Amino acid sequence: MDAAARAVAEPTRREILRIVRDDEHTVTDIARHFDVTRPAISQHLRVLADAELVTVRNEGTRRYYRARPEGLAELTEWMTGFWTNSLQALAIEVERDEWTKRKDRRNR
Repeated sequence: MDAAARAVAEPTRREILRIVRDDEHTVTDIARHFDVTRPAISQHLRVLADAELVTVRNEGTRRYYRARPEGLAELTEWMTGFWTNSLQALAIEVERDEWTKRKDRRNR
């Protein structure tokens, strides 16, 4: 999870993941979306691959990259825990507020 979190902390890598989310792309294809060099994109892709967030398929001299969503599963689960706890706390507060309003109406 730590490697995935570090990988997606960088905005360029998040954008690369968006680009390769639905289809395979070469480094050249990906680099066209950025104002950085192909070697810089290759370094970002290496970080994403090391974090197991993309797969790499070699075809001749070309390397094709595609997002590997299951690589984000542990990080997603961890983050969902925050939402779940927050939503539960919100539900309790809403219910408490509704109960207080009903009580106040009865006491009038």
